[in-house]
This record gives sequence, structure tokens and C-alpha cells, in this order.
Amino acid sequence: MKTPDEQKQYIPWVVVGLMDFVTVIGFDDIIYNFQNQGLVAVTSWVLMTFLYVIPYNLIVAHMGSTFSEHGGGITSWMRQTNGDTVGYFAAWFYWITGLPYVVDVANSVVISFGWIWKGNGNIQENLGNAWFGILTAVIFVIFIWLQHFFKNKSLEVMSTIGGAAMFIMTVLFVVMTFVGLAKGDPIATHPFNLKAFMPKDFLSLSFLSTFGLFVFAMNGSELAAPYTADMKHPAKDFPKALKMIAIMTMFLTLLGTFSLGVYFNAHHLPNDLKMNGSYYAFLAIGEQFGLGKGLMYLFAVVQGIYMLAQLAVILDASTRVFLSDVAKRFMPRQLTKKNSDGLPINGYWMTTILCAVIMALGGLLPQINDIFNWLLNLNGIVSPASTCFLFWSYLMVRLHQDRFPKPAYTFLKNRTVGIVVGAWMLGITAVLAVLGFFPTDASADIFALELTLNILVPIGMIVLGFMMPWIAKRQNQQNGNAFSPSTWLGLTVVITVLLLGLVSYGMATNLLVHAAPLLKWGAIIVVDCALLFVTLSATRNGRRGITED
Repeated sequence: MKTPDEQKQYIPWVVVGLMDFVTVIGFDDIIYNFQNQGLVAVTSWVLMTFLYVIPYNLIVAHMGSTFSEHGGGITSWMRQTNGDTVGYFAAWFYWITGLPYVVDVANSVVISFGWIWKGNGNIQENLGNAWFGILTAVIFVIFIWLQHFFKNKSLEVMSTIGGAAMFIMTVLFVVMTFVGLAKGDPIATHPFNLKAFMPKDFLSLSFLSTFGLFVFAMNGSELAAPYTADMKHPAKDFPKALKMIAIMTMFLTLLGTFSLGVYFNAHHLPNDLKMNGSYYAFLAIGEQFGLGKGLMYLFAVVQGIYMLAQLAVILDASTRVFLSDVAKRFMPRQLTKKNSDGLPINGYWMTTILCAVIMALGGLLPQINDIFNWLLNLNGIVSPASTCFLFWSYLMVRLHQDRFPKPAYTFLKNRTVGIVVGAWMLGITAVLAVLGFFPTDASADIFALELTLNILVPIGMIVLGFMMPWIAKRQNQQNGNAFSPSTWLGLTVVITVLLLGLVSYGMATNLLVHAAPLLKWGAIIVVDCALLFVTLSATRNGRRGITED
């Protein structure tokens, strides 16, 4: 007779590592920073690898080993080190600051399908802003259904395939680059010498503001923490997964960026490199070796699977981090509801609706390429900001280590050194988050708009974070009814007027000329209806038909 532990299906640490790898780094992450810094990005990657990536991953390993019995990741770590209230705010901000990246990932899925379908990156001409946003929303809905239908098996299978395939494609790109160099094939960047890898003005605001994207590109390893409960020996195996990710990240970033300098002139890069650069790279190397568009199509398929795997892991893991260990008194009852499969289904839907709002705001920008770049820059602000919670919780563990379990893996045996490194990671991450508000690659005509969006969106995230406990408190005080019908009607009118005002402004200033007016208004109406539905669900009688965990 097998014991329950023997009957349970555990996830091997290698699979957990691959699941996490798809959220940490990809070929696109190298492209983003290559466009911002050119070959100087190689030097930046070297510095960031040793001063940030390695300590980052080992800190996550330390925290996961310390709290291996808790399944909420950063949420659990902040609750254990700072109490329920701080734990809630950490959970909220960590979760909601990941939403711009969720939108970016879904956008990338649409772009990969566009390359597979048309064989080029003219997404603006092929779709336009409105259809681009609508198809992105469709991707969200499909994935919520997949999460429900396949449960966690979809995460394991897609992440294993996507993570392994993306790593293999990157290795292939690097190997073929060096084979081409050995054959004497030309190098696109001139001069290609040591000076080209050195920053010219490393203290300029435009240069320093790009480092937020490096943090964004490399963080996310803590998203594997909720899966420690599914590992047989989490305290020992979780650090192994994190070390594997660190090694793969080093290879991908350093050699990958070097190889890009061979195929792209780092001094004159295409404007849409962040959106289409990965495909341009494999198109170039395929043509060089006489393979035509074959490698590009292969990469497009891999990229599609990889991004779908990212979306699956992020939708599931980030929602778990937010809801699995947060004190129930801070959240409206509906959001803590789980379905019969144990999935926080209302959390998934709330994720989708908030992402739709972010997409609607992005629609104010004139081109899909502008939307794509703005979302990336926004990630360079909010992603480092949320990561600060990780380093704060690590500092609390090292400062008061007598209060917490002794971990199976300890990052830096010397407590003083551990505290210094934790303080360094917290400080530099906070500074890079602030520098990210500067819209590095925005053109003059949209600079003010992007700067405004960069400020307003994080403020909106903070306001929503404070609203949730308020709604929960009203539910408790008013027998489950958070709002009266008249109050709800007023909120609906305000939300509707604001969204319609934004789209009207966009149309009046000719910012949305590339999308059909009917589709633009239709998209806004859909967002309004979705907001109405979700808010009604979250504020109706919270005691009716809800099963809490």
C-alpha cells in the first residue's frame, strides 16, 4: 500500500527550472537591451550578471529554502517577515505590476502568429491597432479556459517544451554565428573592437534609464516559489533549479548579445527591433547559410510556444502568489474564491480585465510599435519596483535570522556580508525603478504622453491596492454588500466617462488613425462592459455563493 507521499506526483527540479526559465529570460530580452545600448549591452550584461543576476537567484534560493513549506512566494515571505498587512500590499503590488508584462507576452504571441502567417513583421499593415488589441484579449480568454481544462499539466508540458526549445534555438544562433565568423563572413557592426563595447557616457540619464529593462529581463525566478510544494525535496532541489537558471541566463545574454552585433549594425538599428528583432536575426542567419526563411519560421513557432508557456506560468503563478497566502480580510470574498479544481478563477478574470485596461491605454499611442515599446518601458519601472519586496524580505530574514527556520541552503554564510549584499540589491533596484520613468526611446511627438502614462499607470496600481481592503471592509460592515446601487451607478459613470474621454482624445488628436473608428469604439464598449461585470461581481453580496479557502 503506497503512502500519500508516494502516490503524489512530484515535479522534478529540472522541470521547475525550465518552468521558471521561461519567465526569466528569452531571446527577446537580449534584443530589447541591444536596441537600447548596442554592443555596450555586452558589458552591461557582464556587470549585471555578477553584481545582480547571481545574487538575485541565490537570494531567491535562500528564501525558498527558508520558507519551503509556504506556497505563496513573495507573499508568504513578506507575511512571515513583516506581518499580514505588509504581506498583502507586497502581494498586490507584485501581482499587479506583472500585468504590463502579461500584456506584452500576449502581444508577442500575436506577433509570432503574424510572422508565421504572413512571413513578415508588418503587423501594423496586416492588423492595425484595434485588431491587435482584440486578438490579444482573445489570447487571454483562451488561456483562462486552458488553465481550467488542463490544470497544471499544461504548465509542465508547455514550459518544458518552450523553455528547452528557446534555449536550443539560442544555442543554435550563437553556434551558427561563430561558424560564420570562422568562414570569414562579414560583421555588420563597424568598428567591432573593444571600444565598441564600452559606454560613451555612462552617467547620462538616457543611458542609466535603460537599466530598468535589464532588471525586468532577469527577474522572475521567484515565480517558481509556489511550486516548491510540488517538489519532493524543495529545500534542496529548489536551489538547484535556481542555479541552473543562472547558468542558462549567463550563456543566453552574453553570447547572444555578442552574436547580435555580428548581424546588426549596432550604430544604426531598425526602429522596430524590439518588436521584430528576433525574427530579423533568424531571417539573416538563415539567408547567410542558404536556408531562406526556414530558420525564421522555426523560430516563430518556438517563440509562439515559448510565449504561450510564459503566459500560462505567469497567469497561474502570479495569481497564486497574490491569492494563495494573502490574509483574507484584505480581499473581497469573490477574489479568494477557487473553483472545483482549486484554481483562483476570479483572479484569472480580474487579471484579464485589468490587462484590457492597460491595452486600452496603450491604444492612445499611434503605432503598434509604440505600444510595444511603451509596455516594455513600463515594465522597466514596475518590475524593479515590485522586486524590491524580495530584497526587503531577505534583509529581514538576515537581520532577524533567529526568528525564522534555518534554511537547507544559505546564501552567504557570513551574516554581515549577507546584509550588505541584500541592502545593495534593494538600493540599486529602487534606483533603477525610478530612472525607468524616463521614456528612453520615445519620439518627440509622443514623449509627453508616454511620460504621463508612465506616471499615471503606477499611481493607478497603488490606488487599486488600497481599494481592495476598503471593499473587503465594507463587505464585512454591511452584511456582504460593498456598495449600494446608487454608489455603484456613480462609479460606473465615472469609469465610462474616463475611458470614453481617453479614446475621444486619441481620435481628436489623430493618435488612433490606423484603427477603424467602429472597432475603436467597439473595443472601448467591450472593456466598459467587462469592467461593469467584474465590479458588480466583486461588490455584490459577498456572502452568496462563495466558497472560501
